[in-house]
Amino acid sequence: MAEELKQRLERRDATIGVIGLGYVGLPLAVAFAKAGLPVIGVDADAGRSARIRAGVSPVEDVPSDELAPLVTARRLVVADGIAALTAADAIIICVPTPLGKSKEPDISHIVAATEDVARILRAGQLIVLESTTYPGTTEEVLLPRFAAAGLTVGHEFFLAFSPERIDPGNRRFGLTNIPKVVGGVTASCMALASALYGLIIERVVPVSSPQAAELVKLFENIFRSVNIALVNELAIMCRRLGLSVWEIIDAAATKPFGFMPFQPGPGIGGHCLPSDPYYLSWRARMMGYEARFIAFADEINRGMPGYTVQLAIDALNDLGRPLKGSRLLVLGVAYKAGVGDVRDSPAVEIIDALALRGARVDYADPHVPTLTVGSRSLTAVDWAASLGAYDLVLVLTAHREFDPVRLVREARLVLDTRNLTGPLGAQPHVIRL
Repeated sequence: MAEELKQRLERRDATIGVIGLGYVGLPLAVAFAKAGLPVIGVDADAGRSARIRAGVSPVEDVPSDELAPLVTARRLVVADGIAALTAADAIIICVPTPLGKSKEPDISHIVAATEDVARILRAGQLIVLESTTYPGTTEEVLLPRFAAAGLTVGHEFFLAFSPERIDPGNRRFGLTNIPKVVGGVTASCMALASALYGLIIERVVPVSSPQAAELVKLFENIFRSVNIALVNELAIMCRRLGLSVWEIIDAAATKPFGFMPFQPGPGIGGHCLPSDPYYLSWRARMMGYEARFIAFADEINRGMPGYTVQLAIDALNDLGRPLKGSRLLVLGVAYKAGVGDVRDSPAVEIIDALALRGARVDYADPHVPTLTVGSRSLTAVDWAASLGAYDLVLVLTAHREFDPVRLVREARLVLDTRNLTGPLGAQPHVIRL
């Protein structure tokens, strides 16, 4: 069975099934379809499924004019339910893995998808989990449910884990040129998963097991979280020392070895950094070890929105203005530049905190036309229309559309929490993080 599936992959006549057509699953589905393989997609969100069937992409990294021809030619078909994936030779699971209320892993979407697949599992299929999760999930959650169907892993069906590495808005590194880590339950599982991804990705990196691959993903994001926390704490200390954290970072970055620059900001957001570290710390706690470093980094990062609010209060106070009643403009509410993703964006918390203290807050973001903050629905304003009407402008996400020269020329007071290019930092009325 392994040899037959391998040959079908090589001939590109194997059908690929994708469960979850969001930021991870849709780019995969499109890549396989463009590579000449028939693709069947399934998504629990009926609205998203309808948009994709109409050739309209709900994901910024997948242009609609790239998606539409594939849908029209039925190289990418969005099915109504999991039963359609009986025809799939390889099924890739790309479902969300959020945190519960107590910051414990919530793998309910993985469990639901696994149980759906188990009901239609047939001999000769390859199943790959891409959803970020704690080490051991593939072999402890997926494998027993699939094995219960009476099939033998590595002989009659094949199972692997390969973590997603999607970076929304990144124009340099996309799906095809980011190396793909793969861990298979058996050698044949590994070989088939590697062959699958080798059809669309330049380099496949095999590791010893699914558990190793699961930990790779968590370690990558914990590395970022910890270093962001370090530079955020450095920013707080530099402010007390009367130094520019940006000057310190830029000078340190001239060292050609042993240093990697990170930038401070108003907090962390997106689909990975706020939650992924907890998946490992929870798993470690279950094994009797408390991951203190991860928790401390998270404490610093989650304190940055409050620190930013205090900077705004202090900046206005220096001009003899109270926060209550002041008009504030927030530039950029997405969690990173170049995208419209506001999941766990610190900007939402900052706007809410400022409004609760009596400030009148507007926002502008070229990628986010509307924003929900608490019980309020806000609409983006034209950021350049009346800069001078605001008592304070807070730059939270440095989209390229925001002109630093115009900010300096027309705004009364700017609080810059991102390293915008241009002469912004040289002006006396600009406050840096």
